[in-house]
Amino acid sequence: MKLDTSAIIWSAPERERAGRPLLVLMHGYGSHEGDLFGMSPGLPLEPVIASVRAPLAESGGFAWWSLAGQAPGVPDVEAVDAAASAVIDWLDTLEYTSVSLLGFSQGGAMSLQLLRHDPTRFTSAVCLSGFIPSMEHDGDSVLETVKPPVFWGRGTADPVIPAFAVDRTAEWMPSHTSATTRIYEGLGHSISTEELADFVAFLGEHAA
Repeated sequence: MKLDTSAIIWSAPERERAGRPLLVLMHGYGSHEGDLFGMSPGLPLEPVIASVRAPLAESGGFAWWSLAGQAPGVPDVEAVDAAASAVIDWLDTLEYTSVSLLGFSQGGAMSLQLLRHDPTRFTSAVCLSGFIPSMEHDGDSVLETVKPPVFWGRGTADPVIPAFAVDRTAEWMPSHTSATTRIYEGLGHSISTEELADFVAFLGEHAA
């Protein structure tokens, strides 16, 4: 599995990327690389932003892993790991001073799974309306020591992410990350203006 590098949307031309932090955006299920990139004018200016397309075509858009035959909130961990490995392989081809992650829904789950794949690579991560795909992973023991800064935001009215997946993430997060958790009353499976302000402030502090 590989990322389509031709589909990546960058906030700066190649000649202006060297010597700067990198912020990777990962969209949700059935969406595309242009979705989260719409937020880029409001994100911190120092990092170069790369909005990537998930590798699987599904549901009229793209997915990090297929939902066919999968119960909500219980993904095929091997499929999630394959997608995470594709992102790592792509990052290995780049030069940057640091790299942070921002993902929504499936992309949020990816941001947490990427921390497990390479616990010391990432400066910070933002998980919006996402969850941890499984309670245990090979990288967890290192994360317990490193505890990278993570922003986890979710709404109380989210109809997409099952409560047990939220509970699993809430149990895992404190022992494996330095978590900033925000819960937004009445917010569904989306990003509010208040949440945007909160994670932009988080990135301004941690994504350099």
